[in-house]
Amino acid sequence: MAYRVKLKNFEGPLDLLLFLIKKNEVDIYDIPIAEITKQYLEYVAIIQMFDLEAASEFILLAATLIRIKAQMLLPRPKAEDDEEIVDPRMELVTRLLEYKRFKEVAYKFGEMEERRSNIFGRGYFEEIEARASDELDLGDISLFSLIATFKQVLDKMPKESFHQVVDIQITMEEQIDYIMQFKRESEQVTFYELISQLNDRIRVVVTFLAVLELMRRGVIRTRQSTPFGEIWIVRKRD
Repeated sequence: MAYRVKLKNFEGPLDLLLFLIKKNEVDIYDIPIAEITKQYLEYVAIIQMFDLEAASEFILLAATLIRIKAQMLLPRPKAEDDEEIVDPRMELVTRLLEYKRFKEVAYKFGEMEERRSNIFGRGYFEEIEARASDELDLGDISLFSLIATFKQVLDKMPKESFHQVVDIQITMEEQIDYIMQFKRESEQVTFYELISQLNDRIRVVVTFLAVLELMRRGVIRTRQSTPFGEIWIVRKRD
């Protein structure tokens, strides 16, 4: 069940790593590599499930994390008097800090560009033309925040001890109708409430894809009042 999502602001493997560091409230200079690697691999498994773009880049960083984890488990040689033992995590920490600084600068330039776009000279007229877009604008919500809630629901569902091939008749359009029914009853609904009422994994997966599709179409938007807080799905007004 492949569904490619093109993000307006690309969120790559380093973004996921920074998201997990912030979510776990750990020191970037002292990353608990075993636990972060475990969580990172869980998120990558979900990303691969949806066949999101650049999945290979996530796997490449996963290999780096596993290598660092293996180095951390090996007994460290005793350092000589003038020799300093290099922490296997430092190269990754340097990459993360540089990337974080780059993102902050890019964000500031984006704000300056937005302010500049609202300034018009005398006699200047701009015609705004609506165009259909293939990009998914998540607004202030991180894609990984949505995946975190999705993962939370999957983790609470009973584990299947055997695999049985069954023909499940469920389509994206059916789950879009399911979401829109919620929206007719209420102006907003939590993302968790929306998918936690489903009783099998395949419906949860297709409903998650339906949410992304409705966001891409501009029918709904998401908001989050606090970092890592409840995610609300809100119907866009005409």
